[in-house]
Amino acid sequence: QFGSGRLKTVLDDMDAELRDICERIDTKRRGYVSKLELVAAAQKDPEVAAFILPKKGFSIPGEATDEEIFDAVMDLFDLISQGKQRIKFTDLAAFFAKEEVDDSTETASELARMFDLLDADNSGSISKFEMFEAVKEKEVATFLLPHLDGAQAMESEEAFNTIDRLFQNIACGKKRIEFSDFEKYFKVKFNSIPQLSAADRAETKVLVIGPGFGQMLNPRQSAMIQDAGYQVNFFHGIPNPEIRTFDAAPYLEKIKAEIDAFQPHVVASASKGGIYLLGLWEAGYWRGPSLLLNAHPRCKELPQGVPVVVAHGSNDEVYPTSRDHLEKLIATGTENMCFLYHTADSGRLPTKHLTRKGDRHNMESLLVRDMLPRLIDATLCPAGPEAHMIRTWRERISQPRLEAESWLGHKPEGLRKRWATSGVDEQKLFEVPKGSEEWTIVETIFWAEPKETPVYGVQGNWDKVQLRNIQRVENLPQLEGCAKPYFESLGRNIEEQGV
Repeated sequence: QFGSGRLKTVLDDMDAELRDICERIDTKRRGYVSKLELVAAAQKDPEVAAFILPKKGFSIPGEATDEEIFDAVMDLFDLISQGKQRIKFTDLAAFFAKEEVDDSTETASELARMFDLLDADNSGSISKFEMFEAVKEKEVATFLLPHLDGAQAMESEEAFNTIDRLFQNIACGKKRIEFSDFEKYFKVKFNSIPQLSAADRAETKVLVIGPGFGQMLNPRQSAMIQDAGYQVNFFHGIPNPEIRTFDAAPYLEKIKAEIDAFQPHVVASASKGGIYLLGLWEAGYWRGPSLLLNAHPRCKELPQGVPVVVAHGSNDEVYPTSRDHLEKLIATGTENMCFLYHTADSGRLPTKHLTRKGDRHNMESLLVRDMLPRLIDATLCPAGPEAHMIRTWRERISQPRLEAESWLGHKPEGLRKRWATSGVDEQKLFEVPKGSEEWTIVETIFWAEPKETPVYGVQGNWDKVQLRNIQRVENLPQLEGCAKPYFESLGRNIEEQGV
């Protein structure tokens, strides 16, 4: 296929997937590609796009618009070419090959650095005393046991026992921890979590901690996960932690064994079973996407670098927790990796009724609008769980309304295109001609029904409403001084969050 010499050597050294991608890009078999060829390959070939886009923050082509694909590939070309007009095939292959090994190299470097911090006497191994001393440093404590206050290691019996168990788990019964033991334990912690996009439910493995999830008492919740198409493992081989002082530590090894065997993408817990998920975090047995239904009262902090979604209702009668407390809990996690799903009572009507009631301990709202599966998917989203929830709002809207909104435009400039004036005249309101395309579009949005039953029960009165008149607001000072600044501020905020 390709010529001989260095190019053929590079191809021979690559794995099959990388070789196939490079061949798809360099269709002319010249050993180099232009910027146009790289962009065209990404736009025309879904497999090329699927390989390139993760380097720029998208997990699958469907998550990126044509414009985003174009911009991402242009940036990628500039990064590889360093100002040149063409990229040699060897440079292209070397770049992608380097991307494949960067993560493992970074992990190995971090493990070596952390081992050196623990190995205070530079003996090449770590004693139990050295570990107890090292966890007094916040950086070490955060790495080993994110939830633990290392400064309390010799004052708190719980902290002392947790560190002792961690040492035994790493050392496997030996008196000292060698680097090979340390690397083996923490490479599992870093690397054993399979990577998957949020869209692949049929390929997603969900380990559900059985106790507390209510498979018998709340069967619809369990059925919803199964009906969504996931590969689900309900693990019941552990006791139901009925008392708040329950010690989950003796049972964590059993859950870890199940994790090792099942290789889940997400671990989910609910109610009392949340104590097991906290224990897995603390012991370093699970550092992957996590779903915690009902914030357990013993959960004071979320682990760093772990995608976590917490769901809680304002009327939870078992674990009553204020929204302020929940928001502070979410803030302890890594930025853009944690999300709080909180359902609260709406304001009271003059009749003293509520238009919406917040969830109790058994969260009814999880059973509608695909909510529970969406929260699971959110833990897997590369852009963060909040970004996923925002994107999936659109899925609740009918296609006619989406198309109508697109016709009007999603930006202030788009709405202004239909103005009849400059927007600075004294008259600000203008009649939209009945029967015009603009009237039809606005009417479509006005009457569009959601895919699911609305939360607010107004359908009876809504059916009696008649659309008699539509007026277009043409107010340039309001647009430039109010709407546009808010629009741009929101855009900057999203960009600053890296979403």
